[in-house]
Amino acid sequence: MQSPARPDFAPAARAHDPYVRVRGAREHNLRGVDVDIPRDALAVFTGVSGSGKSSLAFGTIFAEAQRRYFESVAPYARRLIHQVGAPKVAEISGLPPAVSLEQRRSSPTSRSSVGTVTTLSNSLRMLFSRAGEYPPGAPRLDSDAFSPNTAAGACPECQGLGRVHRTTEDLLVPDPSRSIRDGAIAAWPGAWQGKNLRDVLDTLGYDVDRPWRELPAEDRDWILFTDEQPVVTVHPVREAGRIQRPYQGTYMSARHYVMKTFAQSKSATLRAKAERFLTSAECPVCGGGRLRAEAMAVTFAGRTITELAALPLDSLAQVLRSADGGPTADALTADLLGRIEPVAELGLGYLSLDRTAPTLSAGELQRLRLATQLRSGLFGVVYVLDEPSAGLHPADTEALLTVLDRLKNAGNSVFVVEHHLDVVRHADWLVDVGPRAGVHGGQVLHSGPPQDLAEVADSQTRRFLFDRRAEPVREVREPSGWLTVGPVTRHNLRGLRARLPLGVFTAVTGVSGSGKSTLVGAVTEELPGVGRLVTVDQKPIGRTPRSNLATYTGLFDVVRKLFTDTEQARARGYKAGRFSFNVAGGRCETCQGEGFVSVELLFLPSTYAPCPDCHGARYDPETLEITHRGRTIAEVLDLTVEAAAEFFADTPAAARSLTALLDVGLGYLRLGQPATELSGGEAQRIKLASELQRGRREHTLYLLDEPTTGLHPADVEVLLRQLHGLVDAGHSVVVVEHDMTVVAGADWVVDLGPGGGDEGGRIVAAGTPHEVAGSGAGRTAPYLGKALNGR
Repeated sequence: MQSPARPDFAPAARAHDPYVRVRGAREHNLRGVDVDIPRDALAVFTGVSGSGKSSLAFGTIFAEAQRRYFESVAPYARRLIHQVGAPKVAEISGLPPAVSLEQRRSSPTSRSSVGTVTTLSNSLRMLFSRAGEYPPGAPRLDSDAFSPNTAAGACPECQGLGRVHRTTEDLLVPDPSRSIRDGAIAAWPGAWQGKNLRDVLDTLGYDVDRPWRELPAEDRDWILFTDEQPVVTVHPVREAGRIQRPYQGTYMSARHYVMKTFAQSKSATLRAKAERFLTSAECPVCGGGRLRAEAMAVTFAGRTITELAALPLDSLAQVLRSADGGPTADALTADLLGRIEPVAELGLGYLSLDRTAPTLSAGELQRLRLATQLRSGLFGVVYVLDEPSAGLHPADTEALLTVLDRLKNAGNSVFVVEHHLDVVRHADWLVDVGPRAGVHGGQVLHSGPPQDLAEVADSQTRRFLFDRRAEPVREVREPSGWLTVGPVTRHNLRGLRARLPLGVFTAVTGVSGSGKSTLVGAVTEELPGVGRLVTVDQKPIGRTPRSNLATYTGLFDVVRKLFTDTEQARARGYKAGRFSFNVAGGRCETCQGEGFVSVELLFLPSTYAPCPDCHGARYDPETLEITHRGRTIAEVLDLTVEAAAEFFADTPAAARSLTALLDVGLGYLRLGQPATELSGGEAQRIKLASELQRGRREHTLYLLDEPTTGLHPADVEVLLRQLHGLVDAGHSVVVVEHDMTVVAGADWVVDLGPGGGDEGGRIVAAGTPHEVAGSGAGRTAPYLGKALNGR
């Protein structure tokens, strides 16, 4: 049969370009990069930390896809969406819509949980609303009634938090022998605000000079607990040389102040101080269930929604499979099981729906979002992922690779920034960026099949991908003593006792959720044998662009003193504060020392532009006239650590900090690089460098939680050199780690498991790496054995 002729008006079919083609990428340190990456493939971006791989994958490809999407959105709607600026790239063709799964977390909140991140909570609430077992005569409830985050569902006593906070006189006034003027009410703020409250009380007629315990009981009760907020005219006592005018003062009880600070303050320090004056207890009305009584009366499979939300997802799936509730329940449970499956597949079946988001690691959060995307059924998009293997035990990496393949096989392109060699070997296409970091990187060394990287001599990745060798046999250090931790009962640890050796390098291993971080978190300075304790985590070194590498390490103090000591500065009477961009005097007042200003656009979101006066230098013209060896303070802050080490080579105080930063592989960072631009791994190494520069002589125990996260194998070598150097200097190092090359080089290994959640929390093996590998116990042993044998 002859095929019908195509109508004249039908356009010729044109296949889409099978490549994403990038031309002239100049974002951050990229040097006019041209690269072609195939679509419908798993493409992995590799390179040492700071080489530019994230700038290419996220800062260029994803940013351009996002910009193009925003171009299609109505101008008014664009105001509601946070946008990044257009990337510095000449052209990108063949670019489909993109979905980004980064490790950065939003502001943690106790109301955000595994259930809300995965939307599983919505499905579970619908199940209870439509197929729950209600008490006789009880009306059906809407799904919102089963949410502790809505007015319809939240317990009115605890507002859906499950716990109530109270305070007592003993907490608020720890020393009743003091008078109010002498600070009897410890919970009150200090400085002028505390003085204001004392002056208001004095004006109201209360005796602020009498010992607290001698005040009448009714006065003490009113001062501490009243909900009244009287306003009075205060006439301050005149102080010598100061004119103080009367003002209107408002009284706030100590309880009111503490509760308000704890609930509303954005300052973590103030909230922590307020918490010292509070006791936390299970809500007496909902019993910790967080919901109203009518919602708690509804059950499914004999359990309340609170009880099901507290089960590990693996256990929840078993309950749902065995439930028999009719056609509606069957349809809703099938949907729930379909959503739970990819979460469990990614090794997160130990989590419960009510596990709060702030207690999750960045890797766990990213994998939860990845599982949600698997259920979305999207195709034809580019998924850009940031180290999805972060926080994953080698046993769980195989499941991750299966998930990435499923995304690809559904008709998507998967672009992954990754260091884990198993993920790199699994790639269809490899983009290797380098050769080194910062100004020494920014070039695409290879874009093609992974096996072809073997021919690229300049690649740092090539050595680790193809030159597999057995770990060199290193003599295991003998412990100088032993540290007993526990019994620890927290999360999934139940009365666990552990012995950790001192004076050696110890690795704590186990699958995700086995209890590693919980065990290490129980180590305190109070334990016999610890001495000084230093915890080096991956939390940011600062929350604002004003905090940077130089300010955190103390290097900025040294630099400002050098500028203050110049002949020009002394002649003008400039002090060290003149060279700080955080205080008035020397900073540019147009941008308040930020270096950029916010530009308001009528129908578009605000954007940022370099300051029109200082052009990003952050200082006023007079301050920039002062130079040290021909450079201004702004030019010094723009130096990389590597360049600054040469510039300050003969300044011992500066050289010490810079050498420590070089030793942990951070030579590519700029001195003034804002803290907000640093990765968790970079922040952790900056903290380690700050410790190294101090040169402590007394015994110190260093605790590091997954220090190799975000590090290329070449950077891991640099980091390990420093950590083993600390042990050789007489200190103790304990790391929580998944990288088996790190574990293979340890002196002692403590392996937890055998699984995660309720299936973990036990020590399954402890000993030297060879002993643990040879024990055959737990899920770490076979992978550790491979690392020891170079396979």
